[in-house]
Amino acid sequence: MAGKLYLVPTPIGNLGDISRRAAEILEGADFIAAEDTRVTVKLLNHLELKKPMTAYHRHNCETAGAAILRRLQGGESCALVTDAGTPAISDPGEDLVALCAAGGVEVEAIPGPCALTVALSVSGLPTGRFAFEGFLPLNKKNRRARLDALADETRTMIFYEAPHKLRATLDDLADALGPDRRLAVCRELTKLHEEVLRTTIGEAQARYAAQEPRGEFVLVAAGRPAQEEAPDGDGALARAEELRRAGLPLKQAAAQAAEEFGVKRRELYNQMLERERD
Repeated sequence: MAGKLYLVPTPIGNLGDISRRAAEILEGADFIAAEDTRVTVKLLNHLELKKPMTAYHRHNCETAGAAILRRLQGGESCALVTDAGTPAISDPGEDLVALCAAGGVEVEAIPGPCALTVALSVSGLPTGRFAFEGFLPLNKKNRRARLDALADETRTMIFYEAPHKLRATLDDLADALGPDRRLAVCRELTKLHEEVLRTTIGEAQARYAAQEPRGEFVLVAAGRPAQEEAPDGDGALARAEELRRAGLPLKQAAAQAAEEFGVKRRELYNQMLERERD
């Protein structure tokens, strides 16, 4: 008889957030599949548990996943954990869940900590409908293409970001969504130096241009306001040219006119650039 895969959420910063049920599953599982065994052993020490572990992460998920599946099909039970948060959410655990589903192994998810829901709930932005985007592509061209595709998204959007990439991501968000778009910058959630900054993209750019980003970030961006009428591309272009004649730089004129008329800033900027080149 096949065993069972348990998806066990782990604290995203505060060890006190581990639930009694999650601890019981960790204690009862035959083995634990961990993103980084060195991180997971700290949690096990906190719980005063000793369990056999195997590494399962994005660099070995294909071979490790097949090995875990064989053990599960042989009757063992496995608790899958990530370094922090809920396994299989923006995480290679999704591949293991798919393997188990195809291989006839039962999967049981345990509710628990997840950075995206914590950030969304505290953001002050609409929570009824949202789009989780996780980590943006590393390649600049692909990242900008992804954000351009989100320019008309009306749902609240959630992004994960590392400190060393925060400034570049804020710049790209400003280009795609506009500097006046509301943004919640959630830093070090549940940890000692937790901080939630409810601001705009432009204000966040200015803050972190002067301050070195530290810690792990979750960015929650407001969706685009619903448009009752189709965007007025000709009106936006005329307004942008009026702003240029008034002395505004090309980029700023495009951003302001795009915001006023509800059109894509980058498309308007490219139109203006072509006109000024002619």
